[in-house]
Amino acid sequence: MSLFNLKNKSFLITGSSRGIGKSIALNAAIEGAKVIISSRKIDACNKTADEINELIGSEVAFPIQANIADESQLINLVEETNKILGKIDVLICNAATNPFMGSMADIPSDAFDKIMNNNIKANHLLTNLVTPQMIERKDGVIIIISSVGGTRGSDLIGTYNISKAADIQMVKNIAVEYGKFNIRANSIAPGLIRTDFAKGLWENPKIHDHYTKTHPMRRIGEPDEIAGTAIMLASKAGTYINGQTIIVDGGATI
Repeated sequence: MSLFNLKNKSFLITGSSRGIGKSIALNAAIEGAKVIISSRKIDACNKTADEINELIGSEVAFPIQANIADESQLINLVEETNKILGKIDVLICNAATNPFMGSMADIPSDAFDKIMNNNIKANHLLTNLVTPQMIERKDGVIIIISSVGGTRGSDLIGTYNISKAADIQMVKNIAVEYGKFNIRANSIAPGLIRTDFAKGLWENPKIHDHYTKTHPMRRIGEPDEIAGTAIMLASKAGTYINGQTIIVDGGATI
């Protein structure tokens, strides 16, 4: 059997109606997993689930609406996932927020709070909601999509970077606390990826041109290039990787 086979695995992926989350869901389904498609907009979830099911030829993707800013909706998301799939083998915290670009000196308090709540607290809550069943089975995978921004400073997205640095630390803590139960936690730190979420960066000609001109590979990344790392971490191929952050940026940070 392939090291990347995910047959009989159940995935809960936040922010999976588009971009990186959608790509992870699709590729997990291709490898045999069943996946929950979740985002704030149920129409988008339905569309993505239908696309995946049509491609696979069977019902493997299931939509659940959830806003990561609302704790009650996160609780419902986990409960409904357990009802539909019977278990959660892999939690992927992909959904995130960045409502402000500019100096940290200028960020409004409500925008700061939103970033911290959605990018850190939501991941913490989801982790606490899924770990009990993983402990009982002595098996589980938690992946948080961080960012290369979590490894460096910025005068444009500084507060967002703080939240992503916290996610990098979070998986270390999860790994230390739950490794004895065969629960592995890792984060992926993408560089600039062609997603709607990052449009403000890659659609800006000045930022795009500077990034690609100085980039070792002379291009930005694609969602599937992040999904591949997630599949590896969730599968047998990644069973001895724990507490790590894998930077997937084509060499930008070197």
